Amino acid sequence: MSRCLYNNNFLNYINESNDSILGCLCNNYHGNALTQTIEAWNEEIRIVKDVLLQLDDNNGQIIFEYDIPRLGKRIDVTLLTRGIVFCLEFKVGEKYILEENVDQVLDYALDLKNFHKLSQEKLIVPILIATKYNSQSSDIKVSCYDDRIVNPLVCGEKGIVNLINKVFEKYPNESMVSEDWINSPYSPTPKIIEAAKTLYQNHSVENITRHEADKVTTDRTIDYILNIIKESKEKNIKSICFVTGVPGAGKTLVGLDVAIKQTYQNGTDKLSDDGAVYLSGNGPLVAVLNEALAQDNFKRCKENGEKKKLSDSRREVSKSIQMIHRYRDTMLQKIENPVQDGELRIDPSKALENDMSGYGEVEHIAIFDEAQRSWTHKRLADYLKRGGTYGNKLKVPNFPMSEAAFLIWSLDQRKDWATIVCLVGGGQEINTGEAGISEWIKAIKEKFPYWKVYISDKLTDKEYAEGKVNELLADMSNVEYSDCLHLGVSLRSFRAEKLSSFINATLNFDDNAKKLYGEIKDNYPIYLTRDINKAKKWLHEKVRGNERTGVLITKESARFKPLGIHVLQSGDENAVHWFLDDKINVKSSNYLEDAATEIQVQGLELDYTCVLWDADMRYENNDWHFYKFNGQTKWVEQKGTTEANKELLQYMLNAYRVLLTRARSGMVICVPYGNSNKTSSGFWEDGTRLPEYYDGTYNYLKSLGINEI
Repeated sequence: MSRCLYNNNFLNYINESNDSILGCLCNNYHGNALTQTIEAWNEEIRIVKDVLLQLDDNNGQIIFEYDIPRLGKRIDVTLLTRGIVFCLEFKVGEKYILEENVDQVLDYALDLKNFHKLSQEKLIVPILIATKYNSQSSDIKVSCYDDRIVNPLVCGEKGIVNLINKVFEKYPNESMVSEDWINSPYSPTPKIIEAAKTLYQNHSVENITRHEADKVTTDRTIDYILNIIKESKEKNIKSICFVTGVPGAGKTLVGLDVAIKQTYQNGTDKLSDDGAVYLSGNGPLVAVLNEALAQDNFKRCKENGEKKKLSDSRREVSKSIQMIHRYRDTMLQKIENPVQDGELRIDPSKALENDMSGYGEVEHIAIFDEAQRSWTHKRLADYLKRGGTYGNKLKVPNFPMSEAAFLIWSLDQRKDWATIVCLVGGGQEINTGEAGISEWIKAIKEKFPYWKVYISDKLTDKEYAEGKVNELLADMSNVEYSDCLHLGVSLRSFRAEKLSSFINATLNFDDNAKKLYGEIKDNYPIYLTRDINKAKKWLHEKVRGNERTGVLITKESARFKPLGIHVLQSGDENAVHWFLDDKINVKSSNYLEDAATEIQVQGLELDYTCVLWDADMRYENNDWHFYKFNGQTKWVEQKGTTEANKELLQYMLNAYRVLLTRARSGMVICVPYGNSNKTSSGFWEDGTRLPEYYDGTYNYLKSLGINEI
């Protein structure tokens, strides 16, 4: 019963009393079912009995409340009959058909098709039943996507039998559904927002990652980290571990799961001492996750009859997911200021010493997502010199540490034990002043050599610290390498495990790029176009149900307005609307009007994307050339003549790496034509969008075999 609340064959169900069926539903329901839920179940039991009495199939299977782990929901009723999977979503007492309810039942069908092994070859029929609705669907046909999902059907209570019989007439020769369907391997790949909701709700990562996929290692990585934490506590030592992974491999999911598993070891009771905190310097990511969790928490509490304000839910979830900068400021308030002799010291007049936590006032475990984005010493020192910290405007002249070193120093103030988990994305530093992972290693080696270091064996690759990790770790004896700390399989792109390899090969001019594209194109569509309207049309045709799409651009892009695209305004609130608002809201990403940048989407994801490639990075003479727009009349080429300039060019390249790995299911790359028109005087009509700025990039991508629309 773990996968549903009730199941039986049709004949036994018909002969079982309604009270017995209801009792089974209530007994297997986790928690106390509300009166409204029980009333709905009573109606569904009665209606479905009437339906099955009129269907000639005693051996069919009926399932109530079948679990859809990725969505954190259950299908009201599933019927397995004559080789067809019927997903029935009831809206008891409703007279009208709402688009959001149609999307809901379609989402169930899509989820089964994509992730439920014994449904992948079956005909799936989603039906929305608004019991008081007086009409029904007349056109029964499979979707245009050739995936054997029938376009959603709608009807009232009285139209169910007629609709099912029409499906039987249209598809009479379906092979039988397996008797083991209910226990089929289920291999979901959650969006990070969905995963976070499930984690927060259940305090567990079970059922939301692809446990049946042999190569997926999130569970192994989580267990390895939890063992490091356990050993650190038992031996009273301090430790730090570095987790690497390809884009979309689940680093954020691993971090959230470790934080929640460690914090809620005793079930629903949050630990006051041995808990963990998840930290990120990515403002949009923190804002979107917190708001998604808060809205979900508020909705569930309301459904359970609890009195709670949305502001209460926001306050509750914000304790587990925080901005690094605000976390950092807690310790900054306690130091001697100004700093003397380049050494940080606690000012006893500003802080109380607490037992084993000392002056730390920090959790035992801190999980830093996107640790490669921590600030360099110069950026942090300049920032604090200006008094630019979040909220308190605290000025700290002559600050002596990088952000990585200061965060380690903060946990080092504890008198007992501590563990830091650094989640590291390769080749994803995208902002000036981001130190990369080398700053963490330098800090350990120079200031905290007694910390035990656990490190992914892939951290030595070129994309991390420019391949200098071994050099940085030389002469350190307390380092342990492990392949358990690397996530090598993309969870985001469930259709294409080799997407990350293809993107890396494309950006690095690797000869394997064309071959890799050939290997993924059938399962993960990537298209090329020069027409933004064709790109939008492709996206609108692709998304179904509550899938999300959006246009992506780099922050250095400048000439997108002529294409009818506007850049999403900075500010975390705008990112929240873009990622979370319903598709009918103009602020939603699905409207394809506001394009998000790499800053706003890093760590997050969409189902389908359009990457709008501007003239800031161009393929010229078999190499990438980088340009910045002067804001008025022309693009200025950026040369890698100094280390700082080389770093800037790497950030600009990484921006496209981030954008090209945001889509779970497919993407279209739009490289515009530019403007080839000239005035009557013979001058270019728009000298900032000359065709030559775009043609090289387009021709290079086309040479890889990417299909054009």
